[in-house]
Amino acid sequence: MAGDASPAPRTGVTPGDDLVLPFRTVRSGVIGRVVRLGASVDTVLSYHDVPEPVAQTLGEAVALTAMLGTALKFDGKLIVQTKTDGILDFLVVNFEAPGRVRGYVRCDKARFAESVADGGIDEGTLLGSGHLAITIDPGEDMERYQGIVALEGGTLVDAALTYFRQSEQLPTFMRLALARHYQAGTGGAPGTWHWRAGGLMIQNLALDGGRTGMPMPDEDDEPGLIGDDDDGWERTRILAATVEDHELLDPTLPPERLLYRLFHEEGVRVMPATPIESYCRCSREHVEAFLKSFGADDLADMREPDGGISVTCEFCSQTYRFAPGELV
Repeated sequence: MAGDASPAPRTGVTPGDDLVLPFRTVRSGVIGRVVRLGASVDTVLSYHDVPEPVAQTLGEAVALTAMLGTALKFDGKLIVQTKTDGILDFLVVNFEAPGRVRGYVRCDKARFAESVADGGIDEGTLLGSGHLAITIDPGEDMERYQGIVALEGGTLVDAALTYFRQSEQLPTFMRLALARHYQAGTGGAPGTWHWRAGGLMIQNLALDGGRTGMPMPDEDDEPGLIGDDDDGWERTRILAATVEDHELLDPTLPPERLLYRLFHEEGVRVMPATPIESYCRCSREHVEAFLKSFGADDLADMREPDGGISVTCEFCSQTYRFAPGELV
C-alpha cells in the first residue's frame, strides 16, 4: 500500500517491536528496511558484563545483522564478525533464518579503563584496526560466501557501507541507533532500564539491481557507483538522512508511521515484517557431546580441583557443570 500504512497486528510480537520491516518507495523505486528491536537486543546484551560503550557496539551489530539477515532468500545463516587490535578485539553476531539472533563480544577491560582515564573513548577507538567479515551460509553443503572489508578506526556503519560499495556495488544509506529506555514499574515495583535498538537502510536497485559484473576500479580513479547520480536515489537518500535516533528507537512510533513521516513525498509500500527473537543453540546435551569428543588426557586438563568440569557458553553465559566421574 502506498502512503500512510497502518500497522497490522503481529501474532506473538509487540506491535512495532522486534521486527524488520521491508519497504519500497513508489516514485524512485528505492528499497529499504527498518529494524526495531526491544526485548531481543536487551536479552542479548544482558548476557555480557561489559562497559556500556562496548554493549552499544554489540547492540548496533545485532541491529545490522538482523537487517541484513532478513534479506536472505533461503533458510540459511548470516554472520557478522569483527577481529581487530582494538579494545573490543572480537565481536560476532549470528543470524538464523527466519529471524533469530545471538551475539558475543570480547574486550580488554583494563585497556578500556586506561582509555577512559586518558580522556574518553568512541567506537573507532574501541574497534581499532582490523577487519569486518560478513559471511552468508546457505547450508545443505552449499558454498559459503564471505565479504571482508577493513576496519581502520571507523564505526560498524562505516565498514558496512564500504562492504556494500566494494562487494555489492550498491549505493547504500544506513543509520543505526541504540540506547537504554526507562520502563516504569507496576504495583509498587521499581522501574528498570532496557536496551533498545533501531536502524534504517536504503539501497538503489533502480539500475539492474546493483552488481554489474564488472571489476571494481582502482581506488584512486574510482568514478563512483552506478546509480550514485540518479536523481530519484539522491532525493530519497536526502529524505532518509533526516531520520533522528529517537525516531528509530521510539516504541510509540510504529515503523510504518516512521516511513510515512520520512517518505510521504515519494510514496512508500511496506511488505510483511519479519519478527526477530534472541536465541542460543547451547544445551547440556550438546556440551556433553562436545566434551566427550576429547580424550582422557585433555579432559584431565579441564578438570577442577574436585574433579568436575564447568563449561560456560560465550553467547548466553549459561554454565553447565559436570560432576566428577560424570563424563567417564
